[in-house]
Amino acid sequence: MNGLLWINLTAFLIVTAYAAGLFIYLVRTRIAYIKLGKKVEFDNRVKDRLVKIGVYVFGQKKLFKDKKSGIIHAMLFYGFILVQFGALDFFIKGLRPGWHLPFGPVYPAFTFFQEIVTLTVLVAILWAAYRRYVEKLVRLKRDFKAGLVVIFITGIMITVLLGNGMGMIWHEHDATWSEPVASSIAFLFGWMGTAAATVVFYVAWWLHLLIILSFLVYIPQSKHAHLIAGPINVFLNRLDNPGKLKPVDLEEEVFDKEGNQYYGAKYIEDLTQYQMVDLYACVECGRCTNMCPATGTGKMLSPMDIIIKMRDHLTNTGAAVTTKQPWVPSFVFGNTKGNKIALASAAKGAQESAAATEAYSYSPSLIGEVITEEELWACTTCRNCEDQCPVMNEHVDKIIDMRRYLVLTEGRLDPDAQRAMTNIERQGNPWGLNRKEREDWRSLREDVSVPTVKELQKADEEFEYLFWVGSMGSYDNRSQKIALSFAKLLNEAGVKFAILGNKEKNSGDTPRRLGNEFVFQELAMKNIEEFQKNEIKKIVTIDPHAYNIFKNEYPDFGLEAEVYHHTELLAKLVSEGRLVPQYPVNETITFHDSCYLGRYNEVYSPPREILQSIDGVKLIEMERNREKGMCCGAGGGLMWMEEETGNRINVARTEQALAVSPTVISSGCPYCLTMLSDGTKAKEVEENVKTYDVAELLEKAVIGENKSIAS
Repeated sequence: MNGLLWINLTAFLIVTAYAAGLFIYLVRTRIAYIKLGKKVEFDNRVKDRLVKIGVYVFGQKKLFKDKKSGIIHAMLFYGFILVQFGALDFFIKGLRPGWHLPFGPVYPAFTFFQEIVTLTVLVAILWAAYRRYVEKLVRLKRDFKAGLVVIFITGIMITVLLGNGMGMIWHEHDATWSEPVASSIAFLFGWMGTAAATVVFYVAWWLHLLIILSFLVYIPQSKHAHLIAGPINVFLNRLDNPGKLKPVDLEEEVFDKEGNQYYGAKYIEDLTQYQMVDLYACVECGRCTNMCPATGTGKMLSPMDIIIKMRDHLTNTGAAVTTKQPWVPSFVFGNTKGNKIALASAAKGAQESAAATEAYSYSPSLIGEVITEEELWACTTCRNCEDQCPVMNEHVDKIIDMRRYLVLTEGRLDPDAQRAMTNIERQGNPWGLNRKEREDWRSLREDVSVPTVKELQKADEEFEYLFWVGSMGSYDNRSQKIALSFAKLLNEAGVKFAILGNKEKNSGDTPRRLGNEFVFQELAMKNIEEFQKNEIKKIVTIDPHAYNIFKNEYPDFGLEAEVYHHTELLAKLVSEGRLVPQYPVNETITFHDSCYLGRYNEVYSPPREILQSIDGVKLIEMERNREKGMCCGAGGGLMWMEEETGNRINVARTEQALAVSPTVISSGCPYCLTMLSDGTKAKEVEENVKTYDVAELLEKAVIGENKSIAS
């Protein structure tokens, strides 16, 4: 090996070691920032978590929700992994001319495959650039950082192809089938001498190396940190009960920096370490924001922006606490805010400069200065964002944690929502109606038998299901019809059930989603006490919010019972022949999926199975259906708040339903039905397009039009 090659090798080792050192420093820095969060106990379900890695990382499942983007990403993901073998081969050729990877007789096939992969990556990155800069997809950013990635990847591919072509001229190799692109480049530049080709080879070789190493250093301090944090986030993501909120330990005393007790997330450090991994896993693809009903109707909320702002805030907070500079090389990024904060923090208040003093005092409020209250109260908790996120980020729990701080510590809540909360505390329902009138809805139909638990106990009769009616079914005039239709169908099927009647309280979903954990836990404990006292083993409800909270969140407080949504039970009764749809219902029906039934619990088929069992029904799907279905606007406690910004979510959802020209819009949720009914009125189509719960339509088919309350 001659002197120039020794110099080349030495320079290669120095530059590579420096870049690797920066990369390791950056990863360790981000880990140090994440460790500022609360520790979470790992459940050791490694096998199940590895399956998720296979499905969502290597299987790219979430990415294919947008087929074009999914194809592009799959080409880049696998192409970039595979092309690294070609990069290694290219480096060997520059360090030891005449050598290559020892693949023996299959080496020609390897080089051919590498060129195909390289071209595939080039096509993918150019296609991605086209979608970002020519199609200008709204959800995609078009800033310098986004363009830098295009330059990096394009540069890596072009330099290896150019270098291999120059290598063929340098070593006087003939054109070959195994390197068609390199052979073409060698043919085009065949007029060059071997010396000139050698110089161009090493220019391309060093450019290839520097771009790869620059990209390596760029990854942890950019959105491409998702290449590291994304798979980790998928691995750590919850395996059961998506969207489940963690309980607040109301006995735990937590104090802020001024010594005042508080609850919820006041500081970024109040998040768990798992939640913080979310922040660095964000791809900034905008899929969450693109599907958000609040964003789509002009509200001041972008799920992606919330994650990004919290990530940047964590980075600056981490710099202040750990004194580790977040941006390197530090001589290039010395003027960045994060680096100034870290340096000033390391100085422990030394008055080196006014800028340092200002940086060291970095302490913006998480709520107010980083995330606005308007953003927090715009969220319907529908989880559309989480369903779309390719790296399994969870947005809703962070929003609820911040709401908890506002409500439990600051006492800040929309007046209408506060009124509903107070009414729930006093009377057990959001309207403040007399709690002793909760069971009066039973008297609206003489042909329906709805016994209370107390009445059956007095008669020494047993029952199988507790029918949890909920506040809507008990007090809302429209929802009472749903409760009666469901009860009538249970009577018809011979199902023994009972209600708690005036003993029933609010499920606590509204207080919990609004952030009032005190009220929720009080209600939960009282409800569970009532269930246990009456030895309740099975609960069925028409309310998806109650269904979700009983099924997924009450067990944290001791509930042991099977929980069913009424569409699940009705579908079962139809399949068993205990309910027989015998009368046609000649309607064109589109079904709206409730968020808390669908995305929270993946109950999509039962309501559709019921509708498809009815003669005369033509079931048509909206463009946004099942897991992509859009929220009606009532979730997260927003049922009790007025929309003051942008367009109304329920009207937007109604417009989506009307786009498929139905005669009936159906749902399995009294809240959704109310919002959609208001939507048809707003669009002035209520005379032509009716809104019915699935139970009402099934009652028409089983009992008959003239005998049904739904008529």
